[in-house]
This record gives sequence, structure tokens and C-alpha cells, in this order.
Amino acid sequence: MSALTRCLQEEASAIASAAERLNSDEVESALALLDHCADRKAKLVITGVGKSGIVARKIAATFSSIGLMALFLNPLDALHGDLGVVAPEDVCLMLSNSGETAELLEVLPHLKRRGTGRIAIVGRAESSLARGSNVVLIAGVDREVCPLNLAPTASTAVAMAIGDALAAVWMQRRGISPADFALNHPAGSLGKQLTLTAADLMVPASKLHPMQPSTSLPEVIGGLTRDGIGSGWVENPAQPGALVGILTDGDLRRALQEHGTESWPDLTAKDLMTADPITVEGDVLVVNALERMERNRRKPISVLPVVNNKKRMLGLLRLHDLVQAGLA
Repeated sequence: MSALTRCLQEEASAIASAAERLNSDEVESALALLDHCADRKAKLVITGVGKSGIVARKIAATFSSIGLMALFLNPLDALHGDLGVVAPEDVCLMLSNSGETAELLEVLPHLKRRGTGRIAIVGRAESSLARGSNVVLIAGVDREVCPLNLAPTASTAVAMAIGDALAAVWMQRRGISPADFALNHPAGSLGKQLTLTAADLMVPASKLHPMQPSTSLPEVIGGLTRDGIGSGWVENPAQPGALVGILTDGDLRRALQEHGTESWPDLTAKDLMTADPITVEGDVLVVNALERMERNRRKPISVLPVVNNKKRMLGLLRLHDLVQAGLA
């Protein structure tokens, strides 16, 4: 067994041991305080010093990402004015392996005075921080993975794991859905799939020049070139804004192959277009729009007309735009 493997196994063992030692009543009380935060739209304020502070930052980021407003508070800054961000209805999660971190102990009476709920993740149940908290989650370890038993390693891994577990269980209790999660991750792949709509990525109709069914072949070619997207749409002359067909470079090539060269001068947009094309409405998620493109069996679709509920043209959604957004 390599030294690295041994260290990983020791950290895993430390987490497993901490899981067995956790008091279920204390865990339930901690989750109840988190629910209190969410119900009152209050904040989860997380604090710690040194390596515990780094873990606290990560836990705050995790809770923020799942919809519970959370922030990291540097305890030293808290004592010099930043304590103003903490309200009575908030909950403060404090991390300290020893439970005797001086900066946290200095903040503690001020949190009590405000009536702020206090959860401690500590290594020692008999510590001062534990005694001053409403809820105590024990994160103690027999020894650090560090060969000198000095550098915070196993202890920070356990504290991080407890923070992650609290977040995961809280998500389950609150019924957080993938769509809820995506709201706070709009730049990620999942966020884009669950938040971006066809209207968000389409080329708007205002930037396109509609053709008429009677538009001649030279004018069609000019129109496809002029708008610079290699496609265009054909509107109903009796109902301006109403879509009757779509025209792409592919449509043009196929139509020219089907018609003899002698008939080319007489061809119009009506002869070249795809009539009654597949469309999507503007509020359709782009991931569903992409599925419609891929599901079509008649021919490949690279451009999808976006319409409103009255079938009026809103814009064109291109496969190119989906690729650029990382969705295709």
C-alpha cells in the first residue's frame, strides 16, 4: 500500500468514525435551525479561523449554491464592525477543532446577546465553544493524517464532510429540485439546460428580413447572404409576421438539385422553402428545442423557427448558437 493510499484510508476512517459518534438529536436540531433560516429568509453565517476558516468558506459556498443564503464571516473582522451583518433571526455555524479558538470565543457572547442561533462543529464536546452553542456536532479525530500529528488534515476533512452532509440532507428535506439548483448555477451546463429558453438564444426576427413566397431565386440568395446566418423565413403575405416556411442553405441546394437548370430562373421562395416547418415557442427550454432538432426524421434540422402562441415569428434558433452555449 502506498503512503498516499494509506493517508486517504485514514481520512476516510476518520469520517466514518465521526459519523458513528454524531448525536442524532443534535443533528436534527441543527437541521431545524437551518429550516428556521430558510423559513424566515434569514442567513446562515459561517465562521472559523485558519484552516477551519477555509472549510467554513467552502460550506458557505455550498449552502449558497443550494438556495440557503449563507456567508463566511471572518471572526476578527466581526469584532471590528462586520458583526453588523448578523441579525437575531440568523444562525451562526462555528468551526473549531479545539473549541477554544480565541477569536470565536470573543464573538460568542455577542451572538448570544443578539439571540442568534449557534451551531458548533468542534473536536471536543467539553470545549468552551461547545458549551456556548445551542447545537454541538462533534468532529473529533484520534489523530491527524499529518505524520507529525500537527497539520489540520483529518480534522478538516471531517468538518468538511459534516458540512457537506448537512447541506445534502437539508436539500432532501426541502425538496430542492434540479431546476432550483440550476437557478444558482446559470453558467454551468445543468444551469443552462434548465434555465435558458429558445427566446434567450434565438436570433430575433427584428434582425431578419422576411421573404415572400414570390421572392425570386436571386433575391433568396441575396437574403440568405445579407442576414449572415445562412437561413431565413418566409411569411404569409396575407398575415404579416405569420410563418409559412423556412429557408436554409441546405434547402436551397436540395431544391436546385431537384429542379433542372432550365427552371431555375422561375424558382421562387415557395418552391425552395420547407413549408409548415417544425417550430418551438419562445419559452421552451433550449435543451428541449435541441431534442426536437435531433428527433426529426425527415432531414437534419440546423435552424428552428421560434414562434409565439399565435404562431407569429419571434426568431430563429440555430444549432450553431446551441453549440456555442455548450448545449450541443
